[in-house]
Amino acid sequence: MVRVALISDLHLDVNQQDVATVVRQQAAYLTQQRVGVYLIAGDITNYFDQSLAFVTQLQQAIAPAQVRFIAGNHDMLHDVTYAGLESPLAPVYLHRGYLDVADTNWRVIGNNGWYDYRFADNLVNRDFAVWKRAYWVDSTIAQPMSDPARLAVSLDQLTTQLMVAQAAHKRVLVMTHFVPRRDYIRYTDDDRFWNMANALMGSPQTGALLEKYSVPVVLFGHSHHRFAPATFGHTTYLNQALGYHNRRINEWSQPDYFTEWQRRLKILDLK
Repeated sequence: MVRVALISDLHLDVNQQDVATVVRQQAAYLTQQRVGVYLIAGDITNYFDQSLAFVTQLQQAIAPAQVRFIAGNHDMLHDVTYAGLESPLAPVYLHRGYLDVADTNWRVIGNNGWYDYRFADNLVNRDFAVWKRAYWVDSTIAQPMSDPARLAVSLDQLTTQLMVAQAAHKRVLVMTHFVPRRDYIRYTDDDRFWNMANALMGSPQTGALLEKYSVPVVLFGHSHHRFAPATFGHTTYLNQALGYHNRRINEWSQPDYFTEWQRRLKILDLK
């Protein structure tokens, strides 16, 4: 049996956290809980280099336990290109890769994911790409293709990853950043901001693919709403986003970062 801890959306910089302190606190707690694998489903900081440095420091602090992360949209804002994101930048970066959990038949598959506007299909005749460039943080992320095309690339990658795992007779835990099912989308009865932003939350195509391959466990982030674990078909979805606590937004139920992180952390025992 191996204990696997899951989290997403740490937003260290937005939450004004001292990285050395966070590394020390998380390493101590994960070691105390006998965690063998720690998975972070994106949005660690707004700078890829800083996100990678944090995970690398944490990996050094809890070795021989293993830490793996994928990139969320915030990690993609600075310090990395699209080509870079699609490459094996570091051993701790799991996009397009996998980690076989020692002494189990489990394989962790990482894929950053993306979006294709389908979660905003309640709105008609809208140019979501133009809206994104005007109002959404992702406007600074350079990419050589449209958003639906980028999602198609991600789905092709994930399909190959799942086929390879299936051929190896592995049980699979998929870690992705963007929302995979409509059940996690917030709709309002007008065309205000969030109805438009839903276009950039993820894609129902991702969930359909995961369920086609009967993936047992999926970790995702991006949405900071609080969701209990939910199972659809043979697939259990876990959104463990930590979220924001600042002057404008407070999504926490606890008074400090470390306590909120403990509350949001999900630990599974994989056999």
